[in-house]
Amino acid sequence: MIAALALAAGLSPQAADVTGLWNAPGDGGSTVRLERCDDGLCGYIVISPHIRADPGQKDIRNRDATQRGRLLRNLMFMKVRPTGPGRWGDGWVYNPEDGGTYKGVMTLRPDGLLSLKGCVVAPFCKTQTWRRAS
Repeated sequence: MIAALALAAGLSPQAADVTGLWNAPGDGGSTVRLERCDDGLCGYIVISPHIRADPGQKDIRNRDATQRGRLLRNLMFMKVRPTGPGRWGDGWVYNPEDGGTYKGVMTLRPDGLLSLKGCVVAPFCKTQTWRRAS
């Protein structure tokens, strides 16, 4: 909706504000928060099924054993920079489900949804589509 309003106002999708809360699909309802940081965007885990089950849930699958004591709640899992209108990349995405860090690209679609793609190496990628939280 924000992207549609921005386009209607003659602004580029990049000018639309993608900061705030977004719902990720799948696994029972995760919510993430996007904030401006440095010269780009950072993403933080707000809630997930694991956090609902155990608010003190730690990052136990991290491939770096020294990081396994971090709480999942408010964990920064993504950092990307603007790479074009409505597009962010040149960054990374951390997946606490498998403990891996991947190259990340995020695109604001014309329908106002966000597509996040994380890749080990193309074509080995996963894509999620996020909806703005209400």
